[in-house]
Amino acid sequence: MTQMATDQSAVDELGSRYQLSAADRCDSCGAQAYVRATMASGELLFCAHHGAQFKEKLQPNALEWLDESAKLGNR
Repeated sequence: MTQMATDQSAVDELGSRYQLSAADRCDSCGAQAYVRATMASGELLFCAHHGAQFKEKLQPNALEWLDESAKLGNR
């Protein structure tokens, strides 16, 4: 079963921190990661663009899909 996490569930109990930081980089292009796919074999990090591109293929097999791309809407 896949566990979905969005911005609201990625915020800690204080409501101020996300699980992904600026130090987390996309495995495809090196941009800041906003999506983490936890697979049985390990984790994959993606920028918002690549997360959206691979979501349909990877999400059904992911143990967890964390999407913090809503952070980008605050610009």
